[in-house]
Amino acid sequence: MAFENGIFTSESVTEGHPDKVCDQISDGVVDAALAQDPGARVACETSAKGNNVLLAGEITCDGEFDGEMIVKSTLEDIGYDRDEFGTNWENTQVTQWLTQQSPDISQGVSLGQGLYEEQGAGDQGMMFGYACNDTPELMPLPIALAQRLARRLTDVRKTNVVGYLGPDGKSQVSVVYSAGRPVRLSNVVISTQHLPDAEHGQIVEDMANYVISEVCHGWMDDDTIIHVNPTGRFVLGGPFADAGLTGRKIIVDTYGGMGRHGGGAFSGKDPSKVDRSGAYAARFIAKNVVAANLADKAEVQIAFAIGVADPVSIAIETYGTERVCPEKLERVVRETFPVKPADILSHFDLREPHQNGWSYKDTAAYGHFGRTDVAFPWESTEKVAELIRRF
Repeated sequence: MAFENGIFTSESVTEGHPDKVCDQISDGVVDAALAQDPGARVACETSAKGNNVLLAGEITCDGEFDGEMIVKSTLEDIGYDRDEFGTNWENTQVTQWLTQQSPDISQGVSLGQGLYEEQGAGDQGMMFGYACNDTPELMPLPIALAQRLARRLTDVRKTNVVGYLGPDGKSQVSVVYSAGRPVRLSNVVISTQHLPDAEHGQIVEDMANYVISEVCHGWMDDDTIIHVNPTGRFVLGGPFADAGLTGRKIIVDTYGGMGRHGGGAFSGKDPSKVDRSGAYAARFIAKNVVAANLADKAEVQIAFAIGVADPVSIAIETYGTERVCPEKLERVVRETFPVKPADILSHFDLREPHQNGWSYKDTAAYGHFGRTDVAFPWESTEKVAELIRRF
């Protein structure tokens, strides 16, 4: 979507949020399976409550990995290592309900099997990618700031700058737009888990000094309203306070509500699932279109039929900000970018991410798009020169 005038709000959550805990565990399973077998098929859901974690789904892998170890090491890395937080990795019980991928699905995504010769999409559905020139990373400002706040919350906790923080936390940013451009922040919200003896006034002061001012300077003014732990207390958090589930933060994972979403989650899925790889390809297209200055905003939809290689449709919406013919833009995109499942996997080398310095677990907190701390291949602007040449 193109937001012109008014206030737009986006939120993010820290890696200790119960749903994000589950995303990281599920993507840890994806990483472990692909490390053993780059052709592995994975659809792993995680549910967490208290000191109980359930892994459920379908995995076909020519190799072995330790699901319980992945769960416990993920909880420990996040910081669930003391009983005061309700969940402690040392006491966690892991249940695994895992079977192999259905052969009916497998034949549709295996080369030379099914009704079509080419590798087809792992499912039907539509995926969206979005880019705009709000920020240098070509992301909407509300979600960009919300993600940075969530990441900053974790950083000050793990480096002991603020020693009483717990792993769970949330951020929210409200941005005032005028004529399609971000102007200022009307509200900032931080909710952070803390140890029982931390005083509310100290938390407010520390969040203002060490988190909010570090991220939001330049966008706040005297009228910006800041809320820190608005209930007054946030001791119990994570999977103890709220059950967690993979795939329940799909708007946090993407564009913060600025731009549409196809509805499919990413984490826990190997890249043959176009919910994931198709969304990465759509972001790649949208980002390159905006980076090439062909439009100020671009939303790309790609849709697939299960088992079929060619997308059933590709649509590009530029909200009247385009500087080129929209019909030609769609044609050039089809001719320039990888859009078939096998081409997407090959172009981004999605089956062997560790060989290229990133992991799927890296995507599972603080967003899949617009990241500057990890070199995700779909964030490349390598097609800019070719797009400019074509126009």
